[in-house]
Amino acid sequence: MTVTINQLGGQLMEQQPLARYTSWRVGGLADRLYKPSSIEDVQCYLRSLPVDEAVTWLGLGSNVLIRDGGIRGSVIYTRGCLKGLRDVEQNEVYVEAGVPCARVAKWAAEKEMFGAEFLAGIPGTMGGALAMNAGAFGGETWSLVKKVLLINRRGELIERRADEFEVAYRRVSLAADEWFVACYLKIPAGDKQQSRKKIRQLLAARSASQPTNMPSCGSVFKNPEADYAARLIEQSGLKGKQIGGAQVSEKHANFILNVGSATAKDIECLIAEVQNTVLEQQGVRLETEVRMLGEGSADE
Repeated sequence: MTVTINQLGGQLMEQQPLARYTSWRVGGLADRLYKPSSIEDVQCYLRSLPVDEAVTWLGLGSNVLIRDGGIRGSVIYTRGCLKGLRDVEQNEVYVEAGVPCARVAKWAAEKEMFGAEFLAGIPGTMGGALAMNAGAFGGETWSLVKKVLLINRRGELIERRADEFEVAYRRVSLAADEWFVACYLKIPAGDKQQSRKKIRQLLAARSASQPTNMPSCGSVFKNPEADYAARLIEQSGLKGKQIGGAQVSEKHANFILNVGSATAKDIECLIAEVQNTVLEQQGVRLETEVRMLGEGSADE
């Protein structure tokens, strides 16, 4: 059922299947899924909720595993909603949380900026990239961040400088009741053709090494220090390992694919199997890069 709330500009959907919003194509129902019309609309929506209602944010759904029991409370869906992208001043760009990282890379290239090309290899939105310091091809999101705009559970907007955060590999310090809604990126001037060429090269390398034509979340595990998760998984003989409809990719061992009929439980079990096997055979405990959200199914 779709309901438009008169006093808000967005769209509220109840009991919405989340599998259609994730790149793994799995996940149960959200009690409520809200598509805002603007940052101001998000403020209004948050203020309209009961104080004890849980809130979860979702962009491209490419770095999350939503369990089969779904998500209680409200899911705020930013893709195609918080889509502001504009110049602020010379070599400074304002980007809202729902803008895909790949679009930022291409837009910056057209504006003759150089240094954001790696964003083309991140299969998510800027909101998610900010939350986890997403990276690709040796680049990391926060290397470009000048300042950010956050919203808290009370619907208040907060602006902070990049140096007010602790940032590390795939980790950013952030309060549990605050979320990124926009950022200001500082991208050096460059040559349009050079940027375009680099993006093409990076995307070609990604296509050659990663199973981009199959449902996945991108990289499942963080790389251990001075090593690669994919190498450890491959050395443990796990390429092609399958549980239900979930399979460790034959092309890139740090990808788990939905080969047609996977449930979130299949994927979570395969993640645990990989962790246990790599620990037993290689002596390394792999940490997940992907975030697990929601509840298990009733039979778990």
